[in-house]
Amino acid sequence: MTTVKEVAYVSTFPPRKCGIATFTADLVKSLSQLQKLRDQKIISIDGRRLFKFPSGGSQHRIGRDFIEDYELMADFLNHSSVNVVNVQHEFGIFGGECGEYICAFLNKLKRPVATTLHTVLPSFENKAKEVFSQVVERSQALVVLNETTRALVRHYGVPAKKVKLIPHGCPDLPLVPSAKVKPVLGLKNRTVLSTFGLLSKGKGIEYVIEALPKIIKREPKLVYYVLGVTHPQVKQNEGEAYRNMLLKMAKNLGLRGHVKFLNRFLSKPELYNYLQATDVYITPYLSPNQVSSGTLSYALAAGKAVVSTPYLHAKEALGEGRGVFCEFNDSASIAERVSEIIENKTLRKSLEQKAYRYSRRFTWPLVAKKYLALFEELNRQSMEGWPSGFRLSR
Repeated sequence: MTTVKEVAYVSTFPPRKCGIATFTADLVKSLSQLQKLRDQKIISIDGRRLFKFPSGGSQHRIGRDFIEDYELMADFLNHSSVNVVNVQHEFGIFGGECGEYICAFLNKLKRPVATTLHTVLPSFENKAKEVFSQVVERSQALVVLNETTRALVRHYGVPAKKVKLIPHGCPDLPLVPSAKVKPVLGLKNRTVLSTFGLLSKGKGIEYVIEALPKIIKREPKLVYYVLGVTHPQVKQNEGEAYRNMLLKMAKNLGLRGHVKFLNRFLSKPELYNYLQATDVYITPYLSPNQVSSGTLSYALAAGKAVVSTPYLHAKEALGEGRGVFCEFNDSASIAERVSEIIENKTLRKSLEQKAYRYSRRFTWPLVAKKYLALFEELNRQSMEGWPSGFRLSR
């Protein structure tokens, strides 16, 4: 029997364009489809201040840079019928130094908390470590997205029973040959490479563009799609400097017709079409410490042959022959790996099948069931061990 009736999520949320907003929207939708919860309240972190509770609505807002909003929201939830609170944690989405304002919220909250950790590093700077420690202490459960992150969290001395592995969800897509989808996009007989996500300097796309002339010599019908808008925070601080640099590089290398930038936030059906039309998906990220990539999860869901730098999430997800690794900051390595997959059809088919089989473990319906089970566990523990109105033991 389901005992949890209401869950609140503290996160960014659409129409905000960021990976965590998309993640939370997918999670909420998938839990709704289980038809087990009466209500899901969205507490969105927003740059604007509009702290009020609309009558009849379930979406509320915290002004990102107003610490009193975090405290008021905790009071509101303490007096609500919410059973469990899920915090989607990434340092940059919350106000204060290293997102410290989320600690003010957690300090006042008297509801069980499951915190999903989107960023865990092998070592933190002092302030980030302090914030991370407080978030860990004030959460009843910590959700990690892969085994790599679980090991990192355990490295910081977190008790094993507090850490729950629930993978990053992915869409439940059919495995289809790219040739069947290409005509829909006007790409018949083209060899398609792609990378999608919010643009920022850390994506390493310049190394793919630099690799293209070598690949095109061997595969003249190649086209590389860069799918997605510039990250909102990057655009606010730097404008379109990174995108413009990439455009200039492509022009200088004579790649007109071979590089396509879709500078918009694609709808899910459109994104799925481009992924399914892709022959080789590339994640050339520059940071070796990235522990989660939603875009990589989506590429695996589409059963794509992936070339990736060996950042932490990729090393786990693409191990055992599920993908091919290139060197960091190395266009020659990218060219070699991509060409190898294009020319070796047996290798490509093996990569596609292994990637797709692996992704069946974390389709959104399965992930939603795992979250619901965790919410049930926390609520049951709360009812059995924590008297009404009592500050939860951390």
